[in-house]
Amino acid sequence: MRILLRVAVIAALLLIAHSRVLAESVEDKIKVYQEQIASLNSQANTLSKQITLLDSQVKLTTLQIDDTRRKIDILDNEIGELTQEIVRLEDLKTKRLELVLHRIPQTYKRANASTFGGLLFSKNFSEFLTRAKYLLQVQEEDTALYKQLQLTQTNYNERRDTRAEKKNEQEALRKQLEKHTRELASQKKQKQALLDQTRNSEVVYQRLLAQALAEKQALERALIDSVKVGPVKKGDPIALVGNSGYPGCSTGAHLHFEVRQGGAWIDPSSQLGNKTVKDDQNGGSDWSVGSGSWSWPVSDTIRLTQHFGKTPWSWRYSYSGGIHTGFDMVSTGGDVIRAPADGELYSSSQSCGSSIIKIKYIDHGSSLISFYLHVQ
Repeated sequence: MRILLRVAVIAALLLIAHSRVLAESVEDKIKVYQEQIASLNSQANTLSKQITLLDSQVKLTTLQIDDTRRKIDILDNEIGELTQEIVRLEDLKTKRLELVLHRIPQTYKRANASTFGGLLFSKNFSEFLTRAKYLLQVQEEDTALYKQLQLTQTNYNERRDTRAEKKNEQEALRKQLEKHTRELASQKKQKQALLDQTRNSEVVYQRLLAQALAEKQALERALIDSVKVGPVKKGDPIALVGNSGYPGCSTGAHLHFEVRQGGAWIDPSSQLGNKTVKDDQNGGSDWSVGSGSWSWPVSDTIRLTQHFGKTPWSWRYSYSGGIHTGFDMVSTGGDVIRAPADGELYSSSQSCGSSIIKIKYIDHGSSLISFYLHVQ
């Protein structure tokens, strides 16, 4: 039995040591890729660099997924062991509680009968001492039993609380795993889209970068070179969806909707009210999005063709750190664009590459501005 126990302990220690070595190895690899990505981001923007960057991001995210899964598995084992210990302690607690409850009335009877009767009517002093010693021993046993019950309850509470903490930690890791999994799928799409759109040509790559930058510069010029239309209320029509800027700065008819707070891009979903839209970026599935109070600028059914943030096409927005700065959308319910909230409406037309792009924007006050690009 002792030999088996020693073997089990040695096996457990070897498993722990292996897990630690594996964890250190994975963490070292993650650090290497993080440093490589940081270095690539500081280099000149070329197609080969962008491909290497995306490859590194895919490898990094894959490692993060593996590491997160490993941590979840470790917690699974720890939670399982704690659950077994909790069940054992719960059974022990029940047995000790039953024993304490059983002894209480017996002790009470002995105390009343023996203390006032047995001790008082002892035949001699020797018998008195014997009975007194017995009573003290019974009291000590009861006290020890009660302490054991308290200790069992304390251990039970500690194991239960530890298990709850580990379950919370595991749930956070599961959410992190979902996030990494989505990122990996997006990164693979980005690389494929990059190769498809550039046809592995540096010339095409640089031209697409220049078009994206030209659109951003047109938007910046619109802020200082525009015509004030006047106040608008939430729901007022302000423009029609179009394809102005094509072919220099547009790939076709759609609305690019962007929001800035204090001059910085923010996720439009933080301002828009919750709505179920068609997520064309990810296959056309339903997507519930929005946590604000604004109405959406176009009517149902809305199809989001490109999200805010990292997308399969956002590599071309090098000026924003490779993020798409708004929502691209189309509507099957009409082309009318409506004000999502009250504000002052402005209109501008700017050159964008070889084309003219029409832009509307609404100043909502408190440094909050919404933009509408490619309108008619």
